[in-house]
Amino acid sequence: MYRKALKISIIFLYLIIIAGAVVRMTGSGMGCPDWPQCFGYLIPPTEEIQLQWHPNHDYKKGHVIIVDESLRVASEDFSTNDIYNEANWNRYDTHDYATFNVWHTWIEYINRLISVLAGIPMLLAVIFSFWYWKGRPWLIFGTFMIIPFMGFQAWLGKEVVDSNLLPVKITIHMIAALLIVALLLYLWYKSQLKEEGLLLHKQTKSYDPLFKYLILLAGVLTLVQVAFGTQVRQYVDERVMQVGYDAKELWLHPETTMFYVHRSFSILITVLNLYIFYRNRKYLLGHTSLLNMMLLLIGLEVLTGIAMYYIDFPFGSQPLHLVLASLLFGVQFYILLESFSKTRGQANIV
Repeated sequence: MYRKALKISIIFLYLIIIAGAVVRMTGSGMGCPDWPQCFGYLIPPTEEIQLQWHPNHDYKKGHVIIVDESLRVASEDFSTNDIYNEANWNRYDTHDYATFNVWHTWIEYINRLISVLAGIPMLLAVIFSFWYWKGRPWLIFGTFMIIPFMGFQAWLGKEVVDSNLLPVKITIHMIAALLIVALLLYLWYKSQLKEEGLLLHKQTKSYDPLFKYLILLAGVLTLVQVAFGTQVRQYVDERVMQVGYDAKELWLHPETTMFYVHRSFSILITVLNLYIFYRNRKYLLGHTSLLNMMLLLIGLEVLTGIAMYYIDFPFGSQPLHLVLASLLFGVQFYILLESFSKTRGQANIV
């Protein structure tokens, strides 16, 4: 049950990344301008009229309305009469975004809902670890750390909304999600080794001390590339606001320095991973299937990047580009775990 809970947690975490990518693609990041509720409701409104002030209406503390293009929050439970009373409402001063778009609201709400649901298997993994892995305190501690990490990630989500999508906070939010992926993959791999008696370890024919540091470097560079990508994406968002959604050919024009850095960095990452693939094949290190997947993901990542620049952002290319990068990091990290578990007792590569 412990490993099943971990597996479901990993799947949910990637679903969160996919949902977040869709939120960015559709510009729905502020679809719910408050946090953790959405316009003060557990289930968000479906019509703008629900966010207008109404006479003879019951409001609960925290409910939100839009007045004069700004948000008002009910200070307590009360019922309105025929005249609007400003004293019953607090101005929402965290940011000045006060627009309702039903599609944006529900896309962002689904993103948050998936995040909440992801907490269930993660909590179960923590509970199961206490008796299923009794005698292995390191694994119990590692599993327990999921809770504060997800709490930190939720807090970052609030900070992103409160800052009206400040780019640096979006970047930190994304990197934190990938680090949680790394933690879950670590726990999954270590528990698999315990169950299979180090079977994965024995499949390797050779030991290469350089390989593990190369794959470590590749994983770090992927994280850096994701950070660069979020900055480029922020520029695209700003251009969309300037030129409109239909002028896709202008979204990346004029190009910025960060765009060229991001594009050039992809060449470095591709060359490094090709060399890792070559070294694994030459010395029979035993990571062939995962490295094949890694190169496939890099190829698709390059293709989606080319499509966005030269074919003017085909539908779905933006979230796919981000999801592929997240999957690439996960594969690289799992190869890293395998490479660091090997011992010098096997044939050494000099």
